[in-house]
This record gives sequence, structure tokens and C-alpha cells, in this order.
Amino acid sequence: MSTALLFIDVQQSFRTRPFWSDADAPAFLERCNALLAGCAERGIPVVRIFHTDGPREPSNAFAPESGLIRPIDGLAPYDAAVTFEKHRHSALVGTGLAVWLHQQGIRRLMVAGIRTEQCCETTTRHASDEGWQVDYITEATLTFDMTTPAGERLSAAQIRERTETVLAGRFATLVTVEQALERAAAGT
Repeated sequence: MSTALLFIDVQQSFRTRPFWSDADAPAFLERCNALLAGCAERGIPVVRIFHTDGPREPSNAFAPESGLIRPIDGLAPYDAAVTFEKHRHSALVGTGLAVWLHQQGIRRLMVAGIRTEQCCETTTRHASDEGWQVDYITEATLTFDMTTPAGERLSAAQIRERTETVLAGRFATLVTVEQALERAAAGT
């Protein structure tokens, strides 16, 4: 079974956000770099997805004019098979990604990137509903603490756990970097 890595929104833009925290970034980057190296060794295509939106001006970190729509600092250089820009949470909306995946015969997707509960989870649900098998690599996703509408604080760890809870067995198989690479190589 052909597999591709959807590498979602791992871009410098996020470092400008007020919620950005370096707390989990080193571990996230280490896992992403291991995943990218493993994909390169196994010939697994990496689909780079960047998020762009808002006014097209240098002051907007998610506009190409900002110079921040590029791989995040600390990420090892890698070759992407293809790059898409998205303007919605799901990487499958309005990008041409689904067409490219079908043309390549891709049936399994590995999902990694920023933010765990937002673009990564949304793309995972969408891909599953469209018929792809999805391996969700939580350790290669990144999110940040949030405040609930009731004013309570949710830690990044709690958000990751919640995301795993709603995806597991319904929309995705939860895997580590090493498990995802093994599954891709075995075609299981």
C-alpha cells in the first residue's frame, strides 16, 4: 500500500503567535526530524502543506509577503514531493491535494504537524471520511495550552490526549514515528 506523509503547517509563522511556547518544541522538532529522515530513507513522499490566510501584507505572519511561510527553524532540510498552500483547517479543502494523492496511488496517510487538535485533527477526520487509512503521529504534532469557554486551562498534554481519544479507532491509528515508518514499509 502506498503511503505519504502529510506534513502540515510546520512553518515559521507560528513562532509569532501569542500562544507560542518553546516548552514542547524541542521534542516535537526531534520527532519531526526523525520522521523526515525515515521517510527519505524509505522513499516515502513528503507532502509539505503551508497555511496561508489573511491580508497579503508583510505584517501578517500567514501571508507569503511576511517571509514566514517557510519551514520552521530547527527543522532539518528535507525534500518535499509536492507543496500545497491551504486556507482552511483541512489540507484537503481547496488545495488539489486529494487529486495528487489519487494520481500517486496513495492509500495511507501519515499525519504530523501543527496544531494537534486543529489542522492535523481536521485533516485526519476528513481524510478518513474520504477513504484513506490514516496513521496519526501525535508525538510529531505540536499544540499549546488553551483556555476553555468556561475559563479553565487545558494543557497541551490534555489537548493531545483528547485528540487521541476522539481519533483512535474511528478516524486513525495512533502510532509513534517508528511505528508509522514500519507500517509504511510493511504496507500494513
